[in-house]
Amino acid sequence: MWLAAAPCAGVEVPVAQDLHRDGEGARAARLPILIAFSAIECSYCDLLEEEFLEPMLLSGDYTDKIIIRKLVLDNGSHVRDFSGHSLEAAQLAHAYRVFVTPTILFVDADGRELAERMRGINTIEMFGGYLDGCIDTALLMVREVERISERTPCRLGQD
Repeated sequence: MWLAAAPCAGVEVPVAQDLHRDGEGARAARLPILIAFSAIECSYCDLLEEEFLEPMLLSGDYTDKIIIRKLVLDNGSHVRDFSGHSLEAAQLAHAYRVFVTPTILFVDADGRELAERMRGINTIEMFGGYLDGCIDTALLMVREVERISERTPCRLGQD
């Protein structure tokens, strides 16, 4: 599946515009969010989208595993961050210390990183396996945190 030769007709990776709203959706669905930081003239970013992210969206196999978004850093676009503030995409990248494209972050509903970030693409034959591993880790982290919080009652003010 990972080395699909033809572009996925009609499938585009959704652009991150409102991460606050995406976070609410992620919380309700108990899913992590994948944010792919990219640039317009980045051939590796195009490769990431065409060979991995678009086929993931087209397959439907990831619908119950992760919410996928991309953020283009060099087109002056704005995004609403996880706390609801509007800022330039490049400012959000700076806040996350993203300096290379493509970089993929796996975050929870509040924007906290859940798995090791992926920078660039080097071994394309193994990239899909690494990507799946990070998605599985992020999903496990979201579900584990939720499971622990359900088991542990909050006892503020009680001794």
